[in-house]
Amino acid sequence: MTFTTDPLTNPPTDSLSTADQIDLYRQMVRARQFEKRCYDLFLQNLVKGTTHLYIGQEAIATGVSAAMSEGDYTFVTYRGHAHLLVRGTPMGPILAEMLGRSNGLMSGKGGSMHLIDASRGVLGSYAIIGAQLVIANGAAWAAQYKETGQVTVCFFGDGATNIGAFHEAMNFAVIWNLPIVFVCENNQYMEYTPIRSVTAVDRPAADRAGAYGLDPVVVDGNDVEAVYGTAAAAVHKARTGGGPTLIEALTYRHGGHSRADPGKYRPDEELQAWLAKDPIPNYRSALIGRGVAERDLDLIDAQTRHEVDEATEMAKSGGLPADELLWTNLWSDGSSGWRT
Repeated sequence: MTFTTDPLTNPPTDSLSTADQIDLYRQMVRARQFEKRCYDLFLQNLVKGTTHLYIGQEAIATGVSAAMSEGDYTFVTYRGHAHLLVRGTPMGPILAEMLGRSNGLMSGKGGSMHLIDASRGVLGSYAIIGAQLVIANGAAWAAQYKETGQVTVCFFGDGATNIGAFHEAMNFAVIWNLPIVFVCENNQYMEYTPIRSVTAVDRPAADRAGAYGLDPVVVDGNDVEAVYGTAAAAVHKARTGGGPTLIEALTYRHGGHSRADPGKYRPDEELQAWLAKDPIPNYRSALIGRGVAERDLDLIDAQTRHEVDEATEMAKSGGLPADELLWTNLWSDGSSGWRT
């Protein structure tokens, strides 16, 4: 994502240029259409295994990424396709990876839940709940030690706040004054269970921030400009030696936990209320109200559909990974032959 506004010197939301605002819209649309295509391909049995879609949460990845600089580190969850897209990873290799093809991002070995693009600072999508929190601290500590000026941003779901790694990570990030921003994507559900039913506080991340000397930061995760402004301030603080920030972004996934989950456990009135807060059509209406031509936004929609179609064809053109690939990227002395 290329911004004309420098988030380091102009973090307030109202500093965004019209071009920046349009780019925020473009990135959310790209993420939404990409995820819809993943769903279509899953129904065709072309996506192997399960997949966890980001539909409804696009404003968070988009707004936070816009506040980051090239070279910063990103850690995400198994619901991480959009995070790679907004950090610049091309659609084609991601989609090919979803299909388990040899032209995929990791040659078809990672699949939907284990995406990584170290060339763009995305140091993994983690299927183990909360695992990325402590690893992200390590990346932040390395940047601090080497004085590179890099900031680490670590995304995690609301369910991870009830995992021990969350509390360990917060504690050490503060003790070491690490250049890291933690972003809790609170989509209200940990798999099939409402987070509020198993958590002693109303806000699972923000209400625990004070225990570690952090401010309770809450943002509307469906407002991309609010997310950008909040993230820009946090990233600037981290980069200039101010230490960590914990942000709780309130949002909602439109579908179930994964493609195996129809999400029928959610009250219909709750679902409808959140669908009315959809970040993309709401932001589109806001841009039109500010004078952006509707035809320009229509053009972005059309260009994105074409980009997704091209990525789909590229992904489908790849062959299945060769058997020899099984023995790559493993322990140095093999896998099945390795012993403790």
